[in-house]
Amino acid sequence: MLSGHSKSSKINLTTKWDGAPSIFAGINPANKKFFVGTKGVFAQNAKLNYTNKDIDDNHPGEGLNKKLKVALRYLPDLDIKGVIQGDMMFSKGDLKNETIDNEDYITFQPNTVVYAVPLNSTLAKQMISAQMGIVWHTSYTGPKLADMQASFGVDIGHLKQTRNVWFRDASFVDASGTATFTSDETNSLTAGISQAEALFKQIPARVMNEIATNETYRVQIKTWNNTKVREGQEITNTSAHVQGLILWIEQKLNKNISEAKKEDTRLKRQKEKTLIMNFYKSNKNELKKIFDLQNLLVSAKLMIVRKLEQVQDIGTFLKTDDGFKVTAPEGFVAVDTIKGNAVKLIDRLAFSHANFTAAKAWSK
Repeated sequence: MLSGHSKSSKINLTTKWDGAPSIFAGINPANKKFFVGTKGVFAQNAKLNYTNKDIDDNHPGEGLNKKLKVALRYLPDLDIKGVIQGDMMFSKGDLKNETIDNEDYITFQPNTVVYAVPLNSTLAKQMISAQMGIVWHTSYTGPKLADMQASFGVDIGHLKQTRNVWFRDASFVDASGTATFTSDETNSLTAGISQAEALFKQIPARVMNEIATNETYRVQIKTWNNTKVREGQEITNTSAHVQGLILWIEQKLNKNISEAKKEDTRLKRQKEKTLIMNFYKSNKNELKKIFDLQNLLVSAKLMIVRKLEQVQDIGTFLKTDDGFKVTAPEGFVAVDTIKGNAVKLIDRLAFSHANFTAAKAWSK
């Protein structure tokens, strides 16, 4: 799509907004009543909120309680058909006046990212007059809640406009025409993917399958990688990364053994350690290739993300001890409109690191 070869509408791109809480709203087919809720509205014993009393009973926590009551009061004005989901961006009291680099903005921080809109803009005036703001991204259809099927995207053209609710969908709009690849950028991305494909063929299927089917290995590798994300470190030396992984796992397993109270427990944990360490030590070269493959894919992904980041209609920042630091949006979602599959594109070293470490602006 970015290289200009996709003339059809097979691919839809959305911006991943960093809102919270996630709001589900619409009509329950079982009783035709309007409800709001959070994640879990399709569960067997779903917490559906038709009244403020329902919200008090289901969600006594102060932060979430207030947000849901605002949603319940104002979202019915949109005349929602079916059920839709969105990320709440702000309610009335969340908007603040801030000066950033000598420019006046209204800002709001629903989760990790701080959003900033120029104070004198039409968009800012719309937000200031609203009681809440929400970005819709998913619709649900079906004869009853428990059986509803999700579809990425919401047709907001069917929603009624009201000054009390600022809303939009998550569709990526490149009005400037800048989010396109040059031929050199397209060739560079294609070369990187080809290199990843060649490396993938060198990794034995047995190793990939063992990691894929073994929960212990998957969790250990994911957790080790996340320690680097938390520290804001790129994985540049994959050999050292593998050695660090093996040492880290061995230390955790040794600690687990030493904490055993019973001899049979200690022997069992020792046996587990032997099996686990044998796998990692005998597959060091394969693990290095896996991390090399991961780096190639990350590099290709970031080429796409960096291009998309060039288009912003709302400024995004991270709040720091010294003020505000410019950041990119949380990420993007590429949706196959025919099959319905979606791929999230996120700069984990930037956004996930911030998400791990940033203080949230509201209580979930």
